[in-house]
Amino acid sequence: MIPTKYTPVVFAFFMSMLMAFMMSGVLTFVNLRPIAPGLFLERWMHAFPIAWFFAFFAALLSGPIVRKIVAKLVAQPPRS
Repeated sequence: MIPTKYTPVVFAFFMSMLMAFMMSGVLTFVNLRPIAPGLFLERWMHAFPIAWFFAFFAALLSGPIVRKIVAKLVAQPPRS
């Protein structure tokens, strides 16, 4: 089991993987659909690891900033 202190890294790993998978698929489809539908899967699987690499580091760097923004925007429960 992974120690709790690595939660932000594990979260960024899986979140970036899912986001990069979806976004690379959408963008590959948008760019290839009218021209070469047969190349879709090949190009998507080429684009995905590149997108994931950058998404992972973007998630690691932006995570703390986004948490602070969300904490300011979301109402905290009243203390009892």
